[in-house]
Amino acid sequence: MGHSSFGGTAKSYRYCHHVTTTAGSSFPLAFRLLPAARRRAMDALYAFLRVTDDLADAPGDPAVKRGELARWRAALGDALAGRYSHPVHPALHDAVRRYDIPPQYLSDVLDGVESDLSPVRFATFADLHPYCYRVASAVGLACVRVWGLRPGATWADAEGPAVDAGIAFQLTNVLRDLGEDAARGRVYLPEDELARFGVTPGAGGTGHSPGGLCHPAGVGDLLRLQVGRARGLYRRAAGLDRLLTDPGRAIFRVMRGTYEALLDEVERRGPAGLAGRARVPRRRKGLIFLGAWPVRWGLW
Repeated sequence: MGHSSFGGTAKSYRYCHHVTTTAGSSFPLAFRLLPAARRRAMDALYAFLRVTDDLADAPGDPAVKRGELARWRAALGDALAGRYSHPVHPALHDAVRRYDIPPQYLSDVLDGVESDLSPVRFATFADLHPYCYRVASAVGLACVRVWGLRPGATWADAEGPAVDAGIAFQLTNVLRDLGEDAARGRVYLPEDELARFGVTPGAGGTGHSPGGLCHPAGVGDLLRLQVGRARGLYRRAAGLDRLLTDPGRAIFRVMRGTYEALLDEVERRGPAGLAGRARVPRRRKGLIFLGAWPVRWGLW
């Protein structure tokens, strides 16, 4: 057992739950679809990711933040060896052991977050794919360990569709944030595809869409390509549903349904919508969540 000045594992789980419920995200609501122990493990994962993101997103010199992330990475290694230096650590360590979560997944996430501190450039989709894996698929692979597989399914079976789901989710996030990012000169899309449609990031003005992208006609074609790619990934990810436990199927359906609804909004708004951030209407989110409960109890 690890040694801690944070009051033990139970107190750490309570801390993680507080982080989760006060983060302002709607996804922790879906954790209620899981049994209590698995729900607590999701709180621990989410809290670890929240602290990680906050270190990277805080204002300041990227070099300083890179140093803070390096210390946080070292602290993760210590925590998984039972030496805790943060209130998240006892619960995270317990969840990793209880559900046999490969620590490499957590390390991959740290790699992805750290890469955002440098200028972002992806020559091709083959270059973008590893980034999406690190910041999204690795998270999903850890979550699947917590959600659990139904009898007869293997982790090898689940890995491919779980990775595809993460790539689809992150690509959807990229499209949601495309206008905001482009206005700051950051475009998380392959440069060869930008060039194919004559699209370049800018700061607005003549020849620019409201979202800061040059050549609005090309932006429409670019969006259609990316939306189509994301939909193909969602179709491949759908195979994960039959591999998961019923509670796991339920939470996956909420995640997948919400992100696909977000992609629908991006597509509906088109290039003109890049001036603001697409959001899933509250009513649709509610229907997705309610529809997951029969799945949770094996009724669907």
